[in-house]
Amino acid sequence: MAHRPRTRVAFIGLGKMGHGMAGRLLDAGFDVAVWNRSKAKADDLIGRGARWTDSPAEAARETRAILTMVADDAASQAVWLGPEGAASTAPADALAIECSTVSHQHALDMAAALRARDLVYIDCPVTGLPDAAARGELTLLIGAEPNDLDQARPFLAPLSQTIRYFGPVGAGTVYKLINNLMGAIQIAGIAEGIAIAEQAGLDMALVREAILSSVVASPQVVRHAPRMIARDFTNATFTAALRHKDAVYALKLGEALLPHLPLSRAAVEIYAKAAAAMPAEDEGRLIELLSDQPRV
Repeated sequence: MAHRPRTRVAFIGLGKMGHGMAGRLLDAGFDVAVWNRSKAKADDLIGRGARWTDSPAEAARETRAILTMVADDAASQAVWLGPEGAASTAPADALAIECSTVSHQHALDMAAALRARDLVYIDCPVTGLPDAAARGELTLLIGAEPNDLDQARPFLAPLSQTIRYFGPVGAGTVYKLINNLMGAIQIAGIAEGIAIAEQAGLDMALVREAILSSVVASPQVVRHAPRMIARDFTNATFTAALRHKDAVYALKLGEALLPHLPLSRAAVEIYAKAAAAMPAEDEGRLIELLSDQPRV
């Protein structure tokens, strides 16, 4: 009995999140072509059966779906529409699934540009940490036409147990930017509270216990407060530069809709300083900008 050929997909961008997502597609039985600026990040995926390609264009050739997880608007523009971009070779009606966190306007512009090349754009930013990506437990925030989302579901199912459909293209990115902006505001607030407690001379072990059992103990607090108190920022999962980028994109969107966003502007300002001082370090290290007690 002849075996049916496996469906070809491409995954572009193998940072901590993208690596886990590509691995999930491999585990689901897809024929996965991968591309990343650094091939070393693909080595173990290649060992598991992924096909390395030398450009996004090569990865996208003869695929049914192309998924991207890159840093920002500029990187997204390059991997889709650059000289060796995926759109140059992707077959007509292929699904262009943008999982990166980009600006709202970029999502709209990219949808139009790829639609003009007969591709189907799915606005699909994600929430969750790298370990959730590797387990297929991300939350996907979708902006797409309903029929387009239905076509994409087989490729999204290995990545997530939760798909939230917000409406047409751009709507998923709107919510993702709101989500990450709220995170920036909250993490900055955690850092300020802890810095004040330290300067007041409180027993920080007791502060930690009190915070984690209090009404303010959100998932962000539970994740960041102990690390800030201990000054333990090993294994960064989200960098100061990425948090700043997302906050900037969110503020630009917000300012087009509302005249007064003082907390959002303050978060952008503090993360601008963190991104300048420690761009590749964990976002929680911004407490060191507020305190005279740096990491040991």
